[in-house]
Amino acid sequence: MNFELPEHLEQLRNMLRRFVDKEMPRGAVAQWDADNHFPRDVFDKLAALGVMGMTVPEEYGGSGRDIIGTMMVIEELSRRSMAVAIPYIMAACYAGMNLAECGSGLQKQEYLPRVASGELIFAYGWTEPDVGGDLASVRTVARREGDEIVISGSKRFCSGAEFSDYIYTLVCSDPAGERYRNLSLVMIPTGSPGISIQRMASMGIKGVPTTDVSFDNVRVPVGLVMGGEDGWNQGWQMLTGAGLDVEKLEVAAMAVGIAAAALDDAAQYALERTQFGKAIGAFQSVQHKLADMRTHLEAARLMLYRAAWLSDRHQSCALETSMAKLFATEAGKTIALEAQTILGAYGYVRDFDIERYVRDSLLMPIIGGSSAIQRNNIAKLAGYAVKG
Repeated sequence: MNFELPEHLEQLRNMLRRFVDKEMPRGAVAQWDADNHFPRDVFDKLAALGVMGMTVPEEYGGSGRDIIGTMMVIEELSRRSMAVAIPYIMAACYAGMNLAECGSGLQKQEYLPRVASGELIFAYGWTEPDVGGDLASVRTVARREGDEIVISGSKRFCSGAEFSDYIYTLVCSDPAGERYRNLSLVMIPTGSPGISIQRMASMGIKGVPTTDVSFDNVRVPVGLVMGGEDGWNQGWQMLTGAGLDVEKLEVAAMAVGIAAAALDDAAQYALERTQFGKAIGAFQSVQHKLADMRTHLEAARLMLYRAAWLSDRHQSCALETSMAKLFATEAGKTIALEAQTILGAYGYVRDFDIERYVRDSLLMPIIGGSSAIQRNNIAKLAGYAVKG
């Protein structure tokens, strides 16, 4: 058992921190947050580092599957800004990982090199106005007409659809078919006639506006069904394979990154802020808060990396990814709120980044399968769920 990071991952972390310091300064990040702006120029510079290819096989221009490395990129970017971290996920994971795992040979040849170069971004079109955790009940319908697929319906919380190239959409492809065997995943170009995209106002995660998306008889070639002809009605297997497990880790990595930033800022503030003639870090109550925050952060990171290690090896990890997602996101929320407590009133004003960390951390236990869903998963997978 070896807990030391390989040298290439240490080098990756150092490279990312240099990139963040240079290309994502705090002042610029605050402006992106205020403007709800996606900094495409920074994203393109990130792509030039080669990190988009960490989910792409070498034969398609990537560096090969590296889930731990991918989670490290997400964590380091999330320490500074969701406006870059989430688009990275949308490229490397939503596009790259799903295509590598589920795409047909032709789809891999056509799209994966574009993922590796940073040209291709997917938004997820899974959730619907009346469908959240029960994804198998989606009502967006796709029917085949000759060499085309016709899609009608709507999706909710489709973050980043405005600047994405495709919406990776879960559809019901056989309304009369057996549950779980009547779903398909379709790559729908965002510029297709019949698509309308409407922003939804939200508390946090600025820079990646979340949207409602409507499909009104949108027509796409049958070749855009994930997996090609063989992918029709195989969407659930694809979703639960490449999609859901790693999505849980992506959210856990974001939570760890936000929590790390909140702890760093709170610790620095405790050293600099004086009350009653001494730095507040001299008070035991503040020291204890920081100690608990550091302990929870370390535990969350260890759970994240272990689950990523299992995923890297294609080992069964549904239980571990659910536990990592549950613990990391709940711990991250607690750490951000404790950081805000240490800063007091300053943690509530927008001149300090803590206010943004709190807004962003509150979403982490909700997206990618809520904490309640993860507890259900854990109980079931561990054999604790007794049928009544």
